[in-house]
Amino acid sequence: MTTMSERISQSAFDDSRLRVVLLLDLYDGAQNQFLEVYEDLHKQVSSVPGHIRDELCQSIENPSQWLITSEWESAPRFLAWVNSEEHVASVQPLHGCVRDTRSLRFSVLRETGQDHGPGAAAAAFSPGPPAGSAFAPASADGPDRSRGRLQVAPRRGDGVVRHALTFTVKPGSEDVVAGLLSGYTSPQAQVDEHTRLRRTSLFMHGNRVVRAVEVEGDLLAALRHVALQPEVRALEEAINPYLEQDRDLSDPGSARTFFTRAALPAVHHVAAGGGEGAELDRHALFYPAKKGCGMELARLLAAQDETAVDDASSPIEASTVFQRDDIVVRLLDLRGPHDARPALTLGVEGGHRAAVLARLLDSAKDGVPTTHQEISRFLERSEMRLITDRRSPARA
Repeated sequence: MTTMSERISQSAFDDSRLRVVLLLDLYDGAQNQFLEVYEDLHKQVSSVPGHIRDELCQSIENPSQWLITSEWESAPRFLAWVNSEEHVASVQPLHGCVRDTRSLRFSVLRETGQDHGPGAAAAAFSPGPPAGSAFAPASADGPDRSRGRLQVAPRRGDGVVRHALTFTVKPGSEDVVAGLLSGYTSPQAQVDEHTRLRRTSLFMHGNRVVRAVEVEGDLLAALRHVALQPEVRALEEAINPYLEQDRDLSDPGSARTFFTRAALPAVHHVAAGGGEGAELDRHALFYPAKKGCGMELARLLAAQDETAVDDASSPIEASTVFQRDDIVVRLLDLRGPHDARPALTLGVEGGHRAAVLARLLDSAKDGVPTTHQEISRFLERSEMRLITDRRSPARA
């Protein structure tokens, strides 16, 4: 059994308050234009459910550097907004005055200050429950409960950032695209002294492509590094004619819009902490949710995997759940055959999870899978086809 101190965990589902930090580098002389855009953007964001407040700051050392911090009731509220088409449209005017941006997201673990009432400092720094489950119940104590609760306890990381991109190709072109994606030359893994591309896994389900990456260090630096490599640029050009959504990667605006819409964030990751091994097999499952049910479906799958990695008999060594809108993808590192415990692999072992999954899935037209055979068929339909899974050589 894995102890909570050994478990590696990342989650957007602990319902703690979220702080988003957006660093901006403005074009010279664009401050007034930027302020006008910010005012319009602020009015839109202030009406978004879950938004609490934001602050605009300017550097005292470099007037071209600005900072926007925003506070949200929870990560799911923010993610629902930032992944929406409304957000894509609302930030378009920024591109005319902002040279570069960097977004950082933090759950709030502790806070002090006069705004939080008598005894808030003591409560904020008092020992919390053991680190572990991302689904721990909210505490009745703690400062400023009206604005959302604090993260229950620190989580243990492994120094790896996980992210995915997804897009669709024209029906009938799947085999051609699969051949292109499996045959390209891997880019240089080392980005800089602190950042390295660790692993890239490519899967397809029908005409949908999912590319999952693992990065040690700075994700943004790694993605920019990969995009500039000639091997990757040649691959992107080769698959352009087959994409359902047109793009021109030589045009910064077109490229930005494409990759914004293609982003498939990791909303939950949990691992037993035993590390990687040759005995682990990587699988991906595709879950098309009913409209508006993507986040609830992702939360259901994440909750089961939290329990699974603590079970010594479970084949699940690690799980990452990616979600955007109504697209949910679950990446599993398994010991042994993936169909040895099909209900666990599918995410419906125990209780009424199969019925809940069927209610949330857009593709569950055959009703609730209950028998071993029905669950196995359901699992087979959800399984994504592995195109390539590449690991970078270990650091010297």
